[in-house]
Amino acid sequence: MSDVPQFLVVALALTGSPGPNTLSVAAVGAAFGRRQGLRYMAGLTLGMLGVIAIVGSGLSALLLALPGVAPVVTLGAIAYFLWLAWRIATAPPIGLTKAQGNPPHWTEGTLLSLVNPKAYAAMAAVFSGFTLVSGAPLGDALVKTALLMLTILAVNLAWLCAGSLLTRTVRSPRAGRVINMAFAGALLIAVAATTLL
Repeated sequence: MSDVPQFLVVALALTGSPGPNTLSVAAVGAAFGRRQGLRYMAGLTLGMLGVIAIVGSGLSALLLALPGVAPVVTLGAIAYFLWLAWRIATAPPIGLTKAQGNPPHWTEGTLLSLVNPKAYAAMAAVFSGFTLVSGAPLGDALVKTALLMLTILAVNLAWLCAGSLLTRTVRSPRAGRVINMAFAGALLIAVAATTLL
């Protein structure tokens, strides 16, 4: 358990850095506000629990070893990210009444996490890079999962709140539209970077 501080630093760096999940939850916070974004954030967090289970069990490595699976998964993920970027870009501009448009559903957040290549890479790095409970693989996995979920919850909430702060400071619909487009563009850049690396 002496590696817990280092584990948390790495987990925070990998989950808190800009990527599809963090940028999308900030965009939802900016477009719809913190309260409306909580459901989407809960979905992202639930999806990350699924990613942790898939990575921690070794299922991701097994699936990607099957011929033809990796390209299909990659194309499906890219299609979903393009759709999500479009939703962000066309969301009501921040600075307008939050009642316009519907915030993404929690299931959309769950799906985003499950198709996010950065999520799998980050969880694989954290799971394989540390042993927190020696001699007890199940206990080790459970401790890592609990610490990761707390970190992910804190990170997602911070990004949601940061996005919602934009709503309070930006009053011009035109500036709001530019910010939505910037979030959508940043999401596409993050996806391209994680897919191509």
